Amino acid sequence: MSATAVARSVVAALVAAGVREVVLAPGSRNAPLAFAAYDAAGSGLLRLHTRIDERTAGFLALGLTKGGSRAAVVCTSGTAVANLHPAVLEAHHARVPIVVVTADRPERLRGTDANQTTDQVGVFGRLVPTLDVAWEVAEVRPGLVHLNVQLDDPLLPADRWEPSLGGFETGAERPPQPPGPVSPVVETGAERPPQPPGPVSPVVEEVAPQPSRTPRTVRPRPARCR
Repeated sequence: MSATAVARSVVAALVAAGVREVVLAPGSRNAPLAFAAYDAAGSGLLRLHTRIDERTAGFLALGLTKGGSRAAVVCTSGTAVANLHPAVLEAHHARVPIVVVTADRPERLRGTDANQTTDQVGVFGRLVPTLDVAWEVAEVRPGLVHLNVQLDDPLLPADRWEPSLGGFETGAERPPQPPGPVSPVVETGAERPPQPPGPVSPVVEEVAPQPSRTPRTVRPRPARCR
């Protein structure tokens, strides 16, 4: 199964599980996940946030989920995964159901002592259940969970993905559409003042002239001796 197909199944499972926010820390190995999340965001299925630092990305996903919109954080393989640990531990102790999605090398390339690689299966310890994904993902379980996704070359998709909301059975609401050109919004509760019909010329207030005063001469007083 291609990396593109695996990544798209992961994103589809996230949407079906009610994930409406994806925080992406971009890298090389997680490129298929990045493209799949980008296409899903373009279809209005989720909102995509990009953060360069994995630690920042983890805590953003934590905060978004605490705010009521379940989020997933996606990072690349290797030592980058360790930077998610503080946010993951806080999510466990606070019982915040974020989804941690980490890209990984395929099994055949594991244990080769390559630079910046590590054993990612169960990297967060016994507190967080880990699913080592090599094929299509059927569903994402409720609660805090770690999806470790094996992705092999080629990592770049050959085409665009056009998922639709009708393909996902979920009880969550559809997220706001990605931002486009923003038009001014007038808050309700107060009437909008009428706009001038044309260009507005400056208003000059007339000030009544003040009567002139003759300056008064002040004579110095002689100093008193004590």
